[in-house]
Amino acid sequence: MSQEFLRPLSELPVPANLLGVLTDIDDTLTTEGVVPAHVVAAIGRLQAAGLKVVPITGRPVGWSVPFARAWPVEAIVAENGAVALRRNDRGGLDKLYQQDDDTRVHNFAKMQEVLAQIEQQVPGAQRATDSHGRECDIAVDHSEFTTLSQAQIDACVAIMRDAGMNATVSSIHINGWFGDHNKLEGARWIVRELFGIDLDATLGQWIYIGDSTNDQLMFQHMPHSVGVANIARFVPQLQHLPRYVTKAERGDGFVQLADHILVTQK
Repeated sequence: MSQEFLRPLSELPVPANLLGVLTDIDDTLTTEGVVPAHVVAAIGRLQAAGLKVVPITGRPVGWSVPFARAWPVEAIVAENGAVALRRNDRGGLDKLYQQDDDTRVHNFAKMQEVLAQIEQQVPGAQRATDSHGRECDIAVDHSEFTTLSQAQIDACVAIMRDAGMNATVSSIHINGWFGDHNKLEGARWIVRELFGIDLDATLGQWIYIGDSTNDQLMFQHMPHSVGVANIARFVPQLQHLPRYVTKAERGDGFVQLADHILVTQK
């Protein structure tokens, strides 16, 4: 393992021209499935310092609605980059999609067939309890309310990929979808849509924090990438590691990152 990866957070050089923080949600902001008040407060402190904060998650858009309203964030990108919730001038939320209506309808029907096949062919596999809020992907629970072995997880991924889907594994779910979007493409899209900024031209002015295998593209491409301490669970499965790691797990790890950033911004 290269020494440039998984270095302590204290060694992270925060850019003087930092634009913002892109973050995973589950097991990065959450602890025991909940985003604690002190984590939301840390997001607010980053925003008050003039930094942009955008969560990018595998969670469904329906699940994300109350958090997009309540958290001090510019938007939430859901379903691994497929759809975003953006605050509007009327105090509500706009829903933005990467795919057109006809494509989403066609893909949705095909994905339900794959989901049914997984539940039929992989013993113990069950659709995630938040599936009713999903529009652009499917999710199988492996660690939220049920537990699947690595062999079962691999079988679910194989069925998705055999059907021509993209598939990725988060800390709680196995997600599958049709299309070219992913967390990195979702980040590029939303930074351009919201701020008129080219993410690739400003990579060194952003920090990404995550915790699992579905954060790999972000870890690979973001020079300032951070893992919360619980990423240790996934290190054996990761081809691309974050460059830095917090001492604390989950939401407390995110707070450590926020504190580290804000100390340098004074």
